[in-house]
Amino acid sequence: MRIAFLGTPEFALPSLNALISRRHTICVFTQPDRPVGRRQVLTPPPVKALARQHGLPVMQFERIKSAEGVAALKSFAPDLCVTAAFGQLLSRENLSVPRHGTINVHASLLPKYRGASPIQSAIIEGETETGVTIMMTDIGMDTGDILNSDSCPIRPDETAGQLSERLAVIGSRLLLAVIDSISNGTLVRVPQDEKLATRCKPLTRDSGRIDFSLPRLRVHNLVRGVNPWPGAFAYLDELPIKIWATRFADCVELADAPFGTLMGSAKQGLFVRCADGWLELCDLQLSGGKRMSGKSILCGNDLCGRRLT
Repeated sequence: MRIAFLGTPEFALPSLNALISRRHTICVFTQPDRPVGRRQVLTPPPVKALARQHGLPVMQFERIKSAEGVAALKSFAPDLCVTAAFGQLLSRENLSVPRHGTINVHASLLPKYRGASPIQSAIIEGETETGVTIMMTDIGMDTGDILNSDSCPIRPDETAGQLSERLAVIGSRLLLAVIDSISNGTLVRVPQDEKLATRCKPLTRDSGRIDFSLPRLRVHNLVRGVNPWPGAFAYLDELPIKIWATRFADCVELADAPFGTLMGSAKQGLFVRCADGWLELCDLQLSGGKRMSGKSILCGNDLCGRRLT
């Protein structure tokens, strides 16, 4: 089968690898190279790097909906388009190109968490289960018919990055099963129940700002949900501090204090006051510093009694 694969980040790699293993004729469409890191080094997307390793043709467009993007898609003449975290919306003209349509690997149990941040949103909202849905793409935002799905538990301290890796593998398995059903004519389409639909917004850098007047569980889930990007943060004396990992501290006896107050010791650990108690800051990064444990940071910094805002 001739397959146009539209994907960009690491989440898409297992799906692309799965298609390569089946020896389909593949053309990869992905985002342009972007500056990365403090030195802003121009870096290809992970999907492009993998495609190059296997000698696959790669097309890069800022907007696949542009005349050039549509023309390139038509020129390849795919039987099927597969999208996996592509990062762009497709137009009606894009969707009209492949004879079998376009299918998407979406990291939630649709119709829940339609949109751009399903993995992060599920963790932030305290879900204990999520999954992957293979859906038929239409002009709406993740509104197409469900073709296949599978669920998995969210582990108590799992970050969005860790969960994404597991879901990506599940998605690749489901994708191959759907393509097999397309090939043998057994594909079943199930419309989504609009009454159960929820939406999630794209994350921004400000999405990781912590409000310590919230309960500990909400803070803990936010820290997990925005790891690795954009990362949870607060301000210490107007300087940003990143918080990478937290832990509940029910056994720690600390006095009451205003929200955001820091307490602890190099032996005991570093704790912050939330609405309903203290939360341990296990892994954090002071402005201009390296990522360290809370205990290590207390060895060289007097933080007790100071407040995060």
